[in-house]
Amino acid sequence: MKYVTVSAKIPVELKKLLDKYGVKPGPIIRKALEEEVRRRALKSLERRAEGLSQKLSHITDEEVVSLIRGDRER
Repeated sequence: MKYVTVSAKIPVELKKLLDKYGVKPGPIIRKALEEEVRRRALKSLERRAEGLSQKLSHITDEEVVSLIRGDRER
């Protein structure tokens, strides 16, 4: 897996506290970024699903059943 460096400016006091408590920021930043990307991806999928739901809302359950049966018979 390839990596890139991402930097961020933080207050001097925060850096001193990280050093004092031996906190390595890399894994924490990586996890926070992964969680944020996951959250936004899910939000995007939810919006797409809502749009599809609106487009498909006119199809009745009976039509769906009929389409599935027809597809299975083929």
